[in-house]
Amino acid sequence: MPDLFLAMMKEEWRVHSTIFGSVGFALFPAVVAIFAFLGSLTLPLFLDVLPYAAVALLAHALFLLMGVMVGSFGLMGREFMNRRFGQASLIAYASRSLPVSEQRIFAAFLVKDTVYYILLYVLPFTVGFAAATPFISLDPGYALLAFVSLSLAFLLGLSVVCFLSTLYARSVALLAGTVAPLAVLAIAGYRTGMIALPAVLPPYAIFVDPGPGPLALSLLLILVPAAVSVLFVTVDYPDRTKRFRNSLDPLAGRLHALGSAHFIAKDALDLLRSEGGAGKVIFSFLLPLGLVWICLGVLIRFIPGIDPLVVFAVLLGVISATIYNWLTEFDSFTSYAFLPVEVSEVIDSKLKSYGIANLLPVAVLVFAAATAGGAGTFLPALAAFLSVSAYTLAVTVYLTGLYPNVMLYHAGVFLRYVLATSPALLLLIFASILDPLYAFSSLLLILPAAFLIVRGRTKWQAWEMPRF
Repeated sequence: MPDLFLAMMKEEWRVHSTIFGSVGFALFPAVVAIFAFLGSLTLPLFLDVLPYAAVALLAHALFLLMGVMVGSFGLMGREFMNRRFGQASLIAYASRSLPVSEQRIFAAFLVKDTVYYILLYVLPFTVGFAAATPFISLDPGYALLAFVSLSLAFLLGLSVVCFLSTLYARSVALLAGTVAPLAVLAIAGYRTGMIALPAVLPPYAIFVDPGPGPLALSLLLILVPAAVSVLFVTVDYPDRTKRFRNSLDPLAGRLHALGSAHFIAKDALDLLRSEGGAGKVIFSFLLPLGLVWICLGVLIRFIPGIDPLVVFAVLLGVISATIYNWLTEFDSFTSYAFLPVEVSEVIDSKLKSYGIANLLPVAVLVFAAATAGGAGTFLPALAAFLSVSAYTLAVTVYLTGLYPNVMLYHAGVFLRYVLATSPALLLLIFASILDPLYAFSSLLLILPAAFLIVRGRTKWQAWEMPRF
């Protein structure tokens, strides 16, 4: 097990350092630490409207969400070791050729991801926070406490989603039969006051009021789902060959009016015919949105005048940009290299596929407005969502081309991404607090978005993905 873990850690470093250089990847945690330091320095400025306890809750929810997103790899089920890792012949694929059990590989993979992402995100974040504590009159001991509680929040999200993905790999009915009753009980208990917020998020309770109770509950909620996931992981390789009817041409014919019809049709078929189909995208998309909505419910108590629908629309626009990551997940431009196809054409097709897939977040926004009584601010919220979605997507395309899943781990790229998006988003959120109608000003983002798309198409025309 230790040898397998060390080999996976070296492999992770090799893959990322090959793509954008050892220095570029090694500096990524430094960028996280710098932003955590600068963000911590601003805390006293908002203390009147946003107490430290609320900030701590948001930070724990953020790392819980990060754990959920990292753990969503398991949603691929059988393709976890096949489609994702097979072509690169990574260690996670070794159970097919070496006398190593899937359970052992999966356990090592979970441990590797835990250590890897804690070193990449949690530790730099707490280092930046610790460096700021002398300037904001906080006990530096909070930094150590934050490291423990944020690590537990991340592991909680990771283990729960791995558990859910294990249920999903076994049976969709089993997943639905497990999640639905638990969700109903949790919502009912929270609304009736039977379940308090610290009980829902024990790592947050550790930070606010350290004690053996929240620590034991956190470890229980982490270790039990993780153990079940490892013991019952399903990585089978059926002998039967999947066969599908030729749907490319008929689907492309129906999409002819959009242009790039065959590319769009291929994206749709790749998504639908991969393990889990569109369900894995919907799951990994809706779960983070649920956490965002819960956090907004907490913020309403502290920030007077905030319109939750507009703020939700802004954050929805940012999260919806990750759909582009999914659309670029299945192939790379090297698969088109022998065809008379340019990079700009593939990018155009991904943008059109993104536009179609973006109907899902629009439906989510409509549902949120209908259930939360936000019909009066729906139009400015819709404008904010469309503008932020387009702008965030444009920044992603310009900085990462067809490879957002790996390029955002380059320190320079990540720094430019945050600097390009954060000021506009924060300004829009603060303006909407003054008056939700100010959200219409987000339409000004359409112009820089169009400019970045045009520049991005040209920029990535001659770039070739490094091999590893």
